[in-house]
Amino acid sequence: MRDTGTMKADDKRDAPIGIFDSGVGGLTVARAVMERLPAEPIVYFGDTARVPYGVKSAATIRRYAAEITRFLLAEQVKLLIIACNSMAAVAADVVRTLAGDVPVLDVIDAGARTAAAVSRNRAVAVIGTLATVDSGAYARQIHAYAPDVRVHAWACPLFVPLVEEGWVDHPVTEAVAREYLRPLAAENVDALVLGCTHYPLLKPLLRRVAGPEVALIDSAVAVAEAAAEVLDAQGLRRSAATAPRHRFFVSDKPPRFHTLAERFLARSLPEVAQVTLPEEGGAKSVALPHFGQGSSRT
Repeated sequence: MRDTGTMKADDKRDAPIGIFDSGVGGLTVARAVMERLPAEPIVYFGDTARVPYGVKSAATIRRYAAEITRFLLAEQVKLLIIACNSMAAVAADVVRTLAGDVPVLDVIDAGARTAAAVSRNRAVAVIGTLATVDSGAYARQIHAYAPDVRVHAWACPLFVPLVEEGWVDHPVTEAVAREYLRPLAAENVDALVLGCTHYPLLKPLLRRVAGPEVALIDSAVAVAEAAAEVLDAQGLRRSAATAPRHRFFVSDKPPRFHTLAERFLARSLPEVAQVTLPEEGGAKSVALPHFGQGSSRT
């Protein structure tokens, strides 16, 4: 556990934001943070060796979350963002305990707060992975903000492979979406929480299928706004005029991550390094970085 209180104020402000996910999906959160906080450097970790998390047990996900948290704390981050809905659903307490004084945000809390605020009919739908839906985490968090809201949740497992295939506006994806979202009208839902970090890439298609009367709640955008609020409240906003240097780490297959990441981020990517996470504290094992076409070390 790291205590940021030992760091000088300027060092704290220049420290990176740590963002982690089970794979590439959390890059939608990284993109939202880059757009909302363009001066802030980001350290991103994607657990590509062990994805998907959505079908794993809570105990396994909690262990993985602890390993990733230790890694990012060793990178001297000033803020942690749990970008994986499955981890946020069952392991947020583990991350906060290990983080100590480092503030921790997660996509579930941010999305739930927004959904509770915008629903006029007091009926919210949540779509996500099986692990996220089965955890009931969104319903609990929405009810913490608005006990009167009815929450309907169901898993949409086909969306992730379709997004990673690049079929974000494909007839097959639209047919799947229409089948998944069929219950919206019957339940009088007026707010739909995208409870998986892959889903924001489907927003144009989902908006068309859900209809204009249903607000789409993008947890990536919500957590980026929450990050700005925390940095301002704690005086941690970076003021340097130089462009931030982002760093990306994965546990397996840097080339595939690089290809998908440029699609998710809509920009060229710097180096991607493969790391082996220790199960307990200690030094990480780092493989050679992978560089995409046109990328550089700076």
